[in-house]
Amino acid sequence: MRNKVAALIIMGALAAPAQEPFEALSSVKIQLPPDSPVALLSADWKQSRTAPRGGALILDLHTAVSLRNAGGRRIRGITLQVLAQEVTPGGRGSVTVPCLNVAPGDSFPIRIDLRLLRPLPAGAGPLVTVSLDGVLFEDLSFYGPNQLNLRRALTAWELEAQRDRRHLGAVLSAGGPAALQKELLAAIARQAERPRLDMRVARAGRATNFEAERTVEFAFLRFPDAPVEPVAGTARITGFEARSPRLEVMNRSGRAVRHLEIGWLLKDRQGREFLAGSVPAALALAPGQKSQVMEDSTSLRFTGRPGLGLAIDSITGYVSQVEFADGQIWIPSRASLSDPRLLRALSPSTEEERLIGIYKTKGLVAVVGELKKF
Repeated sequence: MRNKVAALIIMGALAAPAQEPFEALSSVKIQLPPDSPVALLSADWKQSRTAPRGGALILDLHTAVSLRNAGGRRIRGITLQVLAQEVTPGGRGSVTVPCLNVAPGDSFPIRIDLRLLRPLPAGAGPLVTVSLDGVLFEDLSFYGPNQLNLRRALTAWELEAQRDRRHLGAVLSAGGPAALQKELLAAIARQAERPRLDMRVARAGRATNFEAERTVEFAFLRFPDAPVEPVAGTARITGFEARSPRLEVMNRSGRAVRHLEIGWLLKDRQGREFLAGSVPAALALAPGQKSQVMEDSTSLRFTGRPGLGLAIDSITGYVSQVEFADGQIWIPSRASLSDPRLLRALSPSTEEERLIGIYKTKGLVAVVGELKKF
């Protein structure tokens, strides 16, 4: 299963100093609350190492923590916070695992592979504390402090997983294993052909390209069931940068919205289209209200192959996620994502990628069996 790992690490690429193994009993504390829906079974830290570097201690963490579902509901996702130091950059990280299907009483592993930084002297107490930040259940209810604000992401990943399993299940029911295999092979082919693109968000500064800026108006993909609709947008384009983007959206639903994400689909001067990811925006958008969701001071820089910039010709935006004020989340339907432009550019969901991995390693029968578990 593919782990989604997020670690806040700021380190230089220096020569590796001599490393020492962890003394697990004194170096690591796994902290679970008394009413935790998961219980600790084991954790082996033998592969973890520490090494001094200047005035800091580098912690290379490598372990598989074994947990048990101690509650009465199936677990769909979990986030652990891994803390070496609260303030120091690089002192904290997290491990998030979506698309689980853990029944009450069942055990499951979580792999931790992180490099963290802790200032010297280390002081008394454990070097690392692992705590439970959140658990998502099959009914989309949530347990935990959510200090890392990943409840929204876990919920969105689970909704995508449900959507894509329904789609693949419908393909299997309508056309049998042969049709399912054809669908999986088409997804694998799209994945292989999909161009890679990175996007970096920064504060707008001086242009880093020599060509003159030009203002480009956004085009939009509009989904019939989307609760929020993009209505207007512009950006100043210079080479591979979009500067001072301005995007206006309208809440067409009857519910207040507090968060949304806008997907960016870019076309370069050779006519190739790239998905550049999504830009999140926190807002308070009442029914029928319009709002601007991007700041004039923002600059977005895009790169394709390492070291090569993307010369942007046009931009298309679409709403990729909406969170309502009550915490419920909307994502595009599979029918909306079947738009040919999106189908070519979109990455597979976490669940679709997991099922593709099962197909590659275990074959079609294993995928059929996996779909029947839900």
